[in-house]
Amino acid sequence: MAKNSKISGILNVNKPRGLTSHDVVERVRLLSGERRVGHAGTLDPIATGVLLICLGKATRVTEYLMSSEKVYLAEIRLGITTETNDAEGRVKRIAPEVMVSLEEVEEALSDFIGKIEQVPPMYSAIKRKGTPLYKLARRGITVERKPRLVEIYDIKVMEWSPPLLTIEVTCSPGTYIRALARDLGERLGCGGHLAGLVRTRSGRFSLEDSLSLASLEEASALGRFSELLHPLDEALLDFPAVKLDLEAEWRVIHGQSVKINNIPGKSDFCRAYSNNGDFIAILSYERETGLWRPKKVFIN
Repeated sequence: MAKNSKISGILNVNKPRGLTSHDVVERVRLLSGERRVGHAGTLDPIATGVLLICLGKATRVTEYLMSSEKVYLAEIRLGITTETNDAEGRVKRIAPEVMVSLEEVEEALSDFIGKIEQVPPMYSAIKRKGTPLYKLARRGITVERKPRLVEIYDIKVMEWSPPLLTIEVTCSPGTYIRALARDLGERLGCGGHLAGLVRTRSGRFSLEDSLSLASLEEASALGRFSELLHPLDEALLDFPAVKLDLEAEWRVIHGQSVKINNIPGKSDFCRAYSNNGDFIAILSYERETGLWRPKKVFIN
C-alpha cells in the first residue's frame, strides 16, 4: 500500500503468541502505510486474541475502546510459582503436590468476583519515575506497588484437569489476569501461575470476528487493506446518537456548544451525525448550561 495512504478506522486483530502489542502496531503501520497507528489495551507476548488497533483519526477514540469490558480465557497452572506470574518467568517455588478439589477452586474463585484490589505484577508496563516496572524487575529490583481497584464481573470454570485450570474471566479494564492466577494460587496454598491467555472479547469486538496477520498481509498486497477497517464510531456505540441540523452542525464543527432536546438515555456523552449521516463529533453534556459541548470533532 502506498506510504502516503490516509486511512482511518479500527482493526480487530488476533494477536499471535510471541509478539508484543507494539510489534503488531509496527506491522500494521507497515502494511497500511498509515503513520498514526496505536493499540487499545496491551496484551503480553504470551497472550493471544483480540487486540484492537486504531489507525488515522481512529487513534482519537482509543481511550473509549480501552475503557470497555474485557473477556479472557485463562489457563492457570497450580503448584508452580514464577517470578513473572506466567510461564515465561523463572520458577520460584514448586509445591510437592496439588491436593485441591474442584469445590475448593470454585469457592476460592468466588472471593475474587466483585470489586477487588490487585497488586500489579513487577513484570508490568506500569512506570515508576518514568521507568517501566518490568525493566526494574529485569535488574533484580523490586519496588512496592500500590494495590489497584478493579472489578471482576464473572468467573466460570471451563476445565479442571489438575493441576491445570481453565477459566473464563469477564472483567473491567486494567485487570491483571496474571495477578489473579498468582492470588488464586496463594489462596489455595499451593501457588500458581498463568500458563496461557486468550482475550476473547474487548467491548463489542470478539475473537470470532478478528483478523490474522496473514489476512492483513494479503489484503495489503491486493490494495484492499481499508476494506478490513471498522468505522471509528463503532468504538462509541454505547453512546446515544443524534442527528444535527445544518446550523447545529456548523456550530459543532467550529467548537461551539449546542442545545439538543430529547437525547435518548442518560449518558453524559453522545455521537453527533450530520443530516446525511456522516459522523461529526463526540459531544459532552454541560450540566451548568444544559448545552452539549464538542469534546472531539472528526470532520472539518
